[in-house]
Amino acid sequence: MPAFLNGLIDLPWWGYIVVTLTLTHITIASVTIFLHRAQAHRALDLHPIVSHFFRFWLWFTTATVTKAWVAIHRKHHAKCETPEDPHSPQMVGINKVLWQGAELYRAEAANSATLERYGHGTPDDWLERNIYTPHTYAGIGILLVLQLILFGPIGLTIWAVQMLWIPFFAAGVINGIGHYWGYRNFACEDASTNIVPWGILIGGEELHNNHHAYGSSAKLSNRWYEVDIGWTYIRALELFGLASVKKVAPKVRWGEIKHFCDTDLLQAIITHRYDVMTRYSRIMKKVSAQELEKLRGALSDSIPDMREIRRWLNIDQKELRATEQVKLQTVLSSSEQLRTLYQMRQDLTAVWSRSTASREQLVKQLQDWCQKAESSGIAALSQFSLKLRCYA
Repeated sequence: MPAFLNGLIDLPWWGYIVVTLTLTHITIASVTIFLHRAQAHRALDLHPIVSHFFRFWLWFTTATVTKAWVAIHRKHHAKCETPEDPHSPQMVGINKVLWQGAELYRAEAANSATLERYGHGTPDDWLERNIYTPHTYAGIGILLVLQLILFGPIGLTIWAVQMLWIPFFAAGVINGIGHYWGYRNFACEDASTNIVPWGILIGGEELHNNHHAYGSSAKLSNRWYEVDIGWTYIRALELFGLASVKKVAPKVRWGEIKHFCDTDLLQAIITHRYDVMTRYSRIMKKVSAQELEKLRGALSDSIPDMREIRRWLNIDQKELRATEQVKLQTVLSSSEQLRTLYQMRQDLTAVWSRSTASREQLVKQLQDWCQKAESSGIAALSQFSLKLRCYA
């Protein structure tokens, strides 16, 4: 092969791997810092130079239009795990989202109503109107030519990996596996999960359950053992005056037991409602395991899957299908403890769900809930109530 076809840069085999991983990692950082945390959720402000670099890089390497990406992601949060969710594996199946996530994005991006309703506040300058949006695919075309010039035929492979990286990892893995499999720190209303505790490969987006619990937080890690490399980059930018963090997830603080609920306790519980429900779900899991074991023989014919029952106990009844509601009621009617725990769960979530009640009414409602829990005769529920009174 003529020397000029080898490209301007000749690297050992591992050098091409390093180049590929470096380029894709910059893209991942651009997605999580600029598109996700800064644009979609306004969790931080970026210096104009940094902001435009990320915007250019995403156009150049992924053909991403900022307004479309932001609008689709905001709609995902607003309609999560419903038929209107643009990419819920709970609705369309894990295989569809994992392998065809990019197609789901493109289909939603063509919905002008989504862009109009959810795409507000995104860049709308001369560059966006005249280059980035109307010439979406020009950037990746220029990138292909440059990489062929620099690296020769191997440049096509590097380019192909870049073209597949975001569609698979961001659109497929995060939106698919991140709502299907993993561990959960917080009992959110949706099915979001943390895939692994080290958010490195996908810039911290692996900590997806943490994000859904505190969507406006610039930091996605929550436990001491969790790593969010995107947050590391944000702190570095902040150190040089190139970023300003607006909000991070609140840390749970504890005080003395308040025997009489007040507005401060109410506000603390509302602020940490996902932590509250996570702790409640642990009680439900413990008690339900014992109760369902007792009921297994009696209900085995009508309720075949005990795992499904455990899931039903930790979500609102209105989110269940009619057949599931009937089966759940069969279980609840057979166990006073489960019936009490389930109803108390609904009553507790009502504390932060009812927008028409005054603060005074909500405080009284909380006080009544605690008294009822402590006199329920269920030791785990009584202990939970006392812990609830300690949120600060």
